[in-house]
Amino acid sequence: MNYMPGTASLIQDIDKKHLVLLRDGRTLIGFLRSIDQFANLVLHQTVERIHVGAKYGDIPRGIFVVRGENVVLLGEIDLEKESDTPLQQVSIEEILEEQRLEQQAKLESEKLKVQALKERGLAVPRADTLDEY
Repeated sequence: MNYMPGTASLIQDIDKKHLVLLRDGRTLIGFLRSIDQFANLVLHQTVERIHVGAKYGDIPRGIFVVRGENVVLLGEIDLEKESDTPLQQVSIEEILEEQRLEQQAKLESEKLKVQALKERGLAVPRADTLDEY
């Protein structure tokens, strides 16, 4: 096989099932239908997978266009090993509630951390003032 530089090497992955991790932390799973030189992706039969602890839920998203700059990781899913997971699949409603509770607990933890630092005379810059990149 000839070496192809950059995203051209992904042409052989067209029509295969892939997991895509986005910059905002979301995880997408779908069939790669198209890719260009900027790593822009078109995914088909896409689901957004939400993980919380040992549980996960899939939200159907259909056709999904992802701008290349938002892709952190792209990997092919081995269809034979896909069902061999220690994670438990739950309903969309249940995983969204689990995610909400996890985010709430994280927020409470952050508040306690900021309070403890403040008591020691230290300040933490607010997240919205930091550069996201």
